[in-house]
Amino acid sequence: MPADHLRQIIADLGSAGVAFSGGTDSTLLLALCRDVLGPERVLALTVLSELTPAVERERAAQLARTLGVRHIQVPISALAYPDIAANRPDRCYHCKRALFGRLLEIVRAEGLSALVHGANVDDLGDYRPGLRAAEELGVRAPLLEAGLTKADIRELSRQLGLPTADLPAMACLASRIPYGTPLTAEALARVDAAEEVLRREWGLRQLRVRDHFPLARLEVPEDDIPRLAALPARREIARRLRELGYRYVTLDLEGFRSGSLNPQS
Repeated sequence: MPADHLRQIIADLGSAGVAFSGGTDSTLLLALCRDVLGPERVLALTVLSELTPAVERERAAQLARTLGVRHIQVPISALAYPDIAANRPDRCYHCKRALFGRLLEIVRAEGLSALVHGANVDDLGDYRPGLRAAEELGVRAPLLEAGLTKADIRELSRQLGLPTADLPAMACLASRIPYGTPLTAEALARVDAAEEVLRREWGLRQLRVRDHFPLARLEVPEDDIPRLAALPARREIARRLRELGYRYVTLDLEGFRSGSLNPQS
């Protein structure tokens, strides 16, 4: 059974720091590390950078408390790294090198044997240059090593009663800005604020605000398109996003697509 194999992989670690975003994958990984290794041998590590959505920061802190695991929030200025700020197609590689490198310093200082992250089998089918950085640094991916897919992770999360079992996929804020457009703190904050407005005021759980400034391209699930395109919602959405600095607001008729700005094969 994949779950049994996963637990054995974790047991063999002895102790671990978990790169913890509060998403479905890292929450399952953290919960299992706690159960298998014991909370005293596990440390949750959450990066706080310009690329981190505010909703993720808050969720990660709450989940770590709920799981009873020691949690360290690690502030890092991602934009201080030129290879990240340049936002080329290999941005994620340089970002993971920098962020995992910092987390590894903490793991070693804490006397833990490994740093782990929540990559899974489905990630192999997407454009994920950050996986190469993790491999180069020796950051382990127990879910991937055990052969778990996203569906497996959601099912196991349900069995364990984790509140993240059906959480929509999240991604760093840089993924909203087309490659080749340099990242700025202003642009990332603008995207974060726009998505927060849409979540809070229109009850959206899954969305992306793709920033083609001064145009905002909204990706939402296809079932949500009719209500957002109808009056008065569309006028109010346009007004709220113009207040954040956008001049034009569009609704993508193809709906939400994870990684829609990734290089196409």
